[in-house]
Amino acid sequence: MSADVGAARWRAVITTPLEAELVAGLRRRHPGVEFVVPTALLAPARYPADHPFPTVADRPGVRAEWETLLDGADILFDFGPTELQPTLARRPRLRWIQATSAGVGPLVQRIGLAGAEGPVVTTASGVHAGPLAEFAVLGMLWLIKDGPRLLRQQRAHLWERTATAELAGRTVLVVGMGRIGAAVAQDCRALGMRVVGCARRPRAGAADLPVDELILPSELDHHLPGADVVVLSCPLTPATHHLLDGPRLGRLRPTAILVNVGRGACVDEGALVAALQAGRLAGAALDVAEEEPLPPHSPLWDLPQVLISPHSASTVADENQRIVAIFDDNLGRFQRGEPLRNGLDKGAGY
Repeated sequence: MSADVGAARWRAVITTPLEAELVAGLRRRHPGVEFVVPTALLAPARYPADHPFPTVADRPGVRAEWETLLDGADILFDFGPTELQPTLARRPRLRWIQATSAGVGPLVQRIGLAGAEGPVVTTASGVHAGPLAEFAVLGMLWLIKDGPRLLRQQRAHLWERTATAELAGRTVLVVGMGRIGAAVAQDCRALGMRVVGCARRPRAGAADLPVDELILPSELDHHLPGADVVVLSCPLTPATHHLLDGPRLGRLRPTAILVNVGRGACVDEGALVAALQAGRLAGAALDVAEEEPLPPHSPLWDLPQVLISPHSASTVADENQRIVAIFDDNLGRFQRGEPLRNGLDKGAGY
C-alpha cells in the first residue's frame, strides 16, 4: 500500500464504541487524520470492550447518515452497520479496515471483501492470546481437579475427601500455533505439561515455539490417542471445519479433555455431545459453539462435565487499549506508505 501524505487529509470513521480518551490520544498523535465518531449512530456497549455492530434496519434517516459516512471514509475502525457491510467493497475512498477481532476471515468472505482489490483488512491478532490461554488453563484445571464434583458437594454441604489428578506430566495437543496457541503452549509448559503443537505448515524458527514437538495436520490422527488434553486454537477455514469430527473424537481416550478457544464449527458438535453423553470423553471447556448464542435446547448446557463460556473468554476490561495500540501503530505505517501490521491473508482466511 502506498499513501501520499501531502495529497489529502485522511478520514477515519470509528464505527464501534471506544473510550473518549483513546480517541483523543489518536487525534493528538495523528494530526494528519480526521477522526469521525458518530456517537449517536453507534450501538451501545453492553460491557467493557464490547464491539456490537450498529444497525440501520427500519431507520431510513440513520441509513442515509451511514451511507455518507462510509462513502467519505478512507479508514474504518471495525466494519460498520451489519446491513451495509456487503457494500464496503464498492466504497470509493475506503482503503483500510481495522477489525476489533482476530478471527474475521469468515466475515470478510461473507461480505465480499475477500478479493485482492478490496480494502486492506487488519486484525486484532495477539490482543486476545493471553486471556484465551488463561481460559484454556481454567478449563483444564476445572476438569482435571473435578470441579463439577466439588461444586455438587459444596451445594450439598458434603465434606467427603477424595483424590484428584494433576496436569503436570500430562500431554496437551494444541491445534493451531498462532499467537493464541503459542500462549496456551507457554502456560501449559509452565504447569509441567508436555506440549505437542499442530501447525498448518512447517515454519522457520519452530524451535523457538514453546512446544516439545511440532506436527502437521496430516499427523493429527496419529497423535490424538496420546493426548490427555486437546486445545483448539485454530481459525475457521474450509480445512478446519469439523476438524474434530466423530471419528477423530473417537480416537481420543475416554479420560481426555477438549478445550475449544478457536471457533465452534471446528468441532462436530453433535458428535461431541454424543461422545460426552456416552462417557467416551471426560469433559469439555468451550468458549465457542457451532451456533451462537448456544441454543437453549442444546444438551451442552446441562452436561455436568462441560464448562460453557459465552464467547467471552477473550474479552478483558482493557481490550480497547490493546486494539487501539495496533491501530495507532498502523496509522503511522499507513501514512508513511509502509506495510500494515496484522494484515489479514484473505486467501488463507486469517
